[in-house]
Amino acid sequence: MSLIHIVLYSPKIPNNTGSIIRLCANTGAKLHLVRPLGFELDDTKLKRAGLDYHEYAQMQVHDDWASCKASLMSKGVVKIVAMTTKFSRPFYEYAFVDDDNSPVALVFGSETDGLPEVVRDDIGKQNWLRLPMLPESRSLNLANSASICLYEVWRQFGFVGDVGESVGYHYLSSHPEKTD
Repeated sequence: MSLIHIVLYSPKIPNNTGSIIRLCANTGAKLHLVRPLGFELDDTKLKRAGLDYHEYAQMQVHDDWASCKASLMSKGVVKIVAMTTKFSRPFYEYAFVDDDNSPVALVFGSETDGLPEVVRDDIGKQNWLRLPMLPESRSLNLANSASICLYEVWRQFGFVGDVGESVGYHYLSSHPEKTD
């Protein structure tokens, strides 16, 4: 069971989604894509950005926000937060982990439009969060935002699943000629 769910609402740029697929594969987070997507799932750019991590990522595609939310709730997700610059509170003030380690979902809007008002309203203003930025800034890249947020939430969960080394480490330590 995944403790962290990343939701991309109508992502437009395949490279960002590919990077987030790789991010989720490496952290154990589950990725949810909500249609409409700005690309096909077999897009070359999506595959290139995700490298060979697609097979390791848990990913689900939903036709709309209602079906995505129902799926999240069926997986025990009780905390759903909207990542938005619209009148939101700082991300670092939010406690994601509760006493029973309930799964959480971070919902991100598209690169061009952000999260629609109807989705933000459904999530509830008390759960609108933003990453700190300088006031003259518009937004961060979607893949970068997802990375920052996912790692902070995973940190709050105590990096569940991390064992202190990766397969790459084992490979390089047994093949020292590859370290150059």
